[in-house]
This record gives sequence, C-alpha cells and structure tokens, in this order.
Amino acid sequence: MTLYLIIGGSLLILMALRVPVALAMIISSTLTLLVDGTVPMIVVPQRLWGGLESFPLLAIPFFVFAGVLMNHGGGAEAIFRFFLTLLGHIRGGLAYINVMASIVFAGMSGAATADAAGLGSIEIEAMKKDGYRPEFAAAVTAASSTIGPIIPPSVPLIVYGVMAQVSVGKLFIAGIIPGLLMGVAMMAVIAIVLRNENQPVKAKSAVGEIASSFIESFWALLAPVVILGGIFSGVFTPTEAGAVAALYALILGFIYKGIRWRNIGALGAIVVESVLTTAQVTFIVAAAGLFGWVLTRYGFPGFVSDMLLSITANKHMALLLIGVAMLLAGCFIDALSLLIMMTPVVVPIALVFGIDLTQLGVVVVLACMIGLITPPVGICLYIVSDLACVPMIRVAKAMIPFYLALIITLVLISLVPFLTIYLPSLIKL
Repeated sequence: MTLYLIIGGSLLILMALRVPVALAMIISSTLTLLVDGTVPMIVVPQRLWGGLESFPLLAIPFFVFAGVLMNHGGGAEAIFRFFLTLLGHIRGGLAYINVMASIVFAGMSGAATADAAGLGSIEIEAMKKDGYRPEFAAAVTAASSTIGPIIPPSVPLIVYGVMAQVSVGKLFIAGIIPGLLMGVAMMAVIAIVLRNENQPVKAKSAVGEIASSFIESFWALLAPVVILGGIFSGVFTPTEAGAVAALYALILGFIYKGIRWRNIGALGAIVVESVLTTAQVTFIVAAAGLFGWVLTRYGFPGFVSDMLLSITANKHMALLLIGVAMLLAGCFIDALSLLIMMTPVVVPIALVFGIDLTQLGVVVVLACMIGLITPPVGICLYIVSDLACVPMIRVAKAMIPFYLALIITLVLISLVPFLTIYLPSLIKL
C-alpha cells in the first residue's frame, strides 16, 4: 500500500505541477523502484525501450502522416464538397455532412485531432457562413471528430492492441459497428436540436452536379475502401496498411493539387508535423511500458480487481464501471496518455472477470475519446473553440446533448458484447 501511495501520489503531484504525463510516469515509476530498493535501476531504460519493441507500432507514423497529408493535400476538402452536393438541400444538411464526412475521413486518418483540425476548419467555416450558431458548429465538429479513433484504422486501437497483446485487425473490425452507432446517435441529436431552428436550405443539386462532384472526390472516397478492404481481405496487415495509407494520401495530394512538384518543399513541413506527433505518441508509449510494469510488479491490477469484485461480480457491470472510471479520468488527463497509462491496469481486471479484450479495447478507447471533448483538458474542444472563435465554455454547453449521445453509445457497447465481438468472429485474421 505504501508503494501504491508513492507511485499514485507522486504521479498526481507531478501532473498538478504540469509536468508532461510521460515524464511524470517515468519519474513516479523510478521513485517507486528506488524506495523499494530491490530492483536494479538498469531495469528503467530496459523497460522504456521494451515498450517500443512491437511491429504493429510501425503503423502509427504512417497513419499520422496519412492524416496530415489528407488535410494539407486537399482530400478532406474533396470529401466535404461531395457530401455538400449530396445532402446540402436537407434542413440542417451541413451538420449531417459534418458527421458523414468524419465517418469517411475516419477510414484514412485514425486520429480525432486530425479530423478536428483538418476537416473542422472547412466544416465550421461553412456552417457559420450558412447561419448556424458558431458554438453549435463547433460542438458538432468536436463530437464527430471522436468517430475517427473508433472506425478503423485507429491509432489508439493500435496502441491498445500492442499493449494488451490483442489482434489489431480484430480491434479494427470491432470498431465498425460502434463507430456507425456514434454517427447515428449524433445525427439524432442534430435532428432534435435543429427541429425548432429555421436553418437555411440550399437548392437541391442537379444529378449532373452530384455526378461531377462524385467523380472529383472519387479517389478520396475510395481511400477507406482501399485501406479497409486490403486489411479485411488479407492483402496486407494492419501495420502494412499504414504504409499503404501514407502512399495513397501522398498520391491524393498530387491529384487534388494540394501538393505540387514546383512546391515540393512544402512536403517537408508535413513530414516535420508528422514526425513531431509520432515522437510524442511513442515517448508516451515508452513511458507507459515502464509504468505498467511497475504497477504489475506490485500487484496493483489485482488490488483494483478485488475492489471491483466487492462491488459486482457481473462482467458487464464491471466493464461499464471501467468505462465510467476512464470517462471521469479523461476530464483531467490527456486521452492517449490515459489509455496508455491504464491499459496495463484494466487488462488483468478484464481477464479476472472474463471480459473479452476486444470489447474492452473499444470501450476504453471510446471513453478516452470522449475525454478529448470534455473540459478542462479536452484538446479537440480547444481546437474547435479556436476555429469557431467561441469561448470554450459556450462550446461545452452546446456539447451537452452530444455528450449524452456518446455516453449512451458507451453504455450500449459495454452491456451488449454483440456490438463489438460479432464482426471479428466472422473474419479470421
């Protein structure tokens, strides 16, 4: 118990002092080992390096690069324009387009922040220009950005799969139904919120205009088909899919003229942005490798399991409690850091209760993604607030019905295993 207090107390103090989460995990883990005195310090660098020795992690830089390329290369804008011609005549059409575009974009980037920052800038500007309340435009954009890490491919699911030793391919398939459920829930919220608002409606696009827009955006819309089709058909692995996604996004950049041969130097800035993002993720993964090992060595997962067993013996309720705990913690800890920090804790608990680790992965990733749009540290909330030029508190208020929709989705996938484990059971990977 003393060691639990040391590692937990030092971690909280360091985070309160605004020490980066990765460094806080390393310092608190090292301090605990020093107090124990039975473990040689050479273990610290060994465990840091060991956390990165996994082939599936190679997919992360490629998917990050693909997401950045889609934003800068014009692919994201092409997707938005197509849905605008298709659904622009529906009342509240731009809000529905916001969600639909995120579902398609999710099949390429796998990151919520890429969706919020890239597609978000296009969507929010278009919605404001059409008379939507800025805070509502920002709220829809923030909420829809959480679909990206659930519908495959997904950087958080890759991280979880590596740490939990679960098939990344199965996790990708497991995220399809929950991701679509999220989209449906958000569209229902949009319909309810806008039912009494007189939003402008665009003239219905002619068939020729829709066809022309489809042809123009065809290669961007094809991206998820290429990536997911290749994974599920066995043509390439989820890790190799990252490289395919990056190459495809690069080709799209030239097709949509976001990247030009005469300005090829601009590609360097995209590479730098991708490298910095990847470095941040992998550093957290390395720190979590050490942190998780220390927690496991001193039996912390068993301690938490005993506490949960004293509350309930039902595995579905236990999974729901894990999701709620992650949801609350996500209000104060960065989503990816929380996922990496808690995976070594929740996986042994799930094994005790007999919870399917694939279902667990989707639940904890969704809980963490809701944290991305929850104050006070929700990074996607800050991104859309800045893009819409609206105070964060106003956006958070407009987000309330979307929070409810996402929480209902979280409860559903926690209590109904079919939603996450049925599709993976049909495909052998």
